[in-house]
Amino acid sequence: MKTIQELLSTATGTEGSLLIEKKIYDTLIDPVVRTRVGRQFAAITITDIPGSSVDVDTVDPKSMKVNKIAEGAAIPISVEAYSSFNMKPVKYGLRIAITKEMMEDAKWDLLAHNIEQAGLFMAYNEDKLLISQALDNATQTQGGGAALTISDITTAMQYLEDEDYSPDVMLVGNEQANDLRNIDTFVEAHKLGTRETFENGLVGTIFGMKIVRFSTNSAPSTTYAKYGYVMDTKHAFVIAEKRPVTVENYDDKIHDLQGATVTQRVVYRQLRADAICKVTTS
Repeated sequence: MKTIQELLSTATGTEGSLLIEKKIYDTLIDPVVRTRVGRQFAAITITDIPGSSVDVDTVDPKSMKVNKIAEGAAIPISVEAYSSFNMKPVKYGLRIAITKEMMEDAKWDLLAHNIEQAGLFMAYNEDKLLISQALDNATQTQGGGAALTISDITTAMQYLEDEDYSPDVMLVGNEQANDLRNIDTFVEAHKLGTRETFENGLVGTIFGMKIVRFSTNSAPSTTYAKYGYVMDTKHAFVIAEKRPVTVENYDDKIHDLQGATVTQRVVYRQLRADAICKVTTS
């Protein structure tokens, strides 16, 4: 038989802890929410797709030509040239399954909470698709050194301007965002910020162009922390969505489970590849 003092002074503290009243916190702590780019910079979002895919037609911006014509000479024909590409949405999704016992005994609505988190991860997946299916297909790549420089940014902007685009947004990974924060001329202009600024991933502006950070954890790999993308958002990429994020509840009576499926049919693609320039650092 041990005294109360002996229990409380147990070397491991295990037995003594049995005598101490404990409170279990009654709020489920959510995971950190990643910075999301979302669809805010899409040139076009196509949702009215009658079949399984959609054709997108574009005009060649350099196809028409004005000619000098001699007196009495025939006027040359010059008309626009067109091209087309096809976009076929792909299905993405996940399934949530929770036992009836867990539903009955849990302190929280586990199904509702898991569905909420699934919505976030579907959004993270869209950021991954934006990078891998659209931005990585940029015509030009500006290769930098160990750190991002102002010269890297202005060179990337010039690539777009040489094709008559107006670069207005640059997406940067975590390491490139850090590089920018260590450039004196950039930092001096953006030392002050608001909570809204940080939540939306806005790092600042340079030469009238927004600098927005994407989460490396939503990119195809950790390497993308070293990448950035300068683009003209009016021409950079397009989204085709056949099925928006859809949640369907179900009961699995054989296994005594309740759950939900969360699915989406969507595809991203560059609209004009020369409206994007990829900037890399080592």
